[in-house]
Amino acid sequence: VQLQAFGGGLVQPGGFLRLSCTPSGNIGRINAMGWYRQAPGKQRDLVAVITNGGSTDYADSVKGRFTISRDNAKNTVYLQMNGLKPEDTDVYYCRAEIVPYGRPSYMTVAFWGQGTLVTVSS
Repeated sequence: VQLQAFGGGLVQPGGFLRLSCTPSGNIGRINAMGWYRQAPGKQRDLVAVITNGGSTDYADSVKGRFTISRDNAKNTVYLQMNGLKPEDTDVYYCRAEIVPYGRPSYMTVAFWGQGTLVTVSS
């Protein structure tokens, strides 16, 4: 299984970006999908997560500015980031909890994307 993340880049404070991530490969079922971010030398922190039923949760620092969504038909998760601030500058990673095809549902494996850099600067 591979996760391809797209949408990072350079944006001015107050601007917006939309990240997307699509798993491919041996996928039977995708459970929760989420976005994390990590600065050099720091731990990777949760930004937002969405279950396959559509329930969401966000880090306090992004509530009201970021929106996570998913298109189950396309196996794609999105992160709409509005009102970006310089402190949002990080490498953003997508994560998906996947049950490989043909495996029982309890055999969920977490996969990570390669990371996409978001830079917020004037």
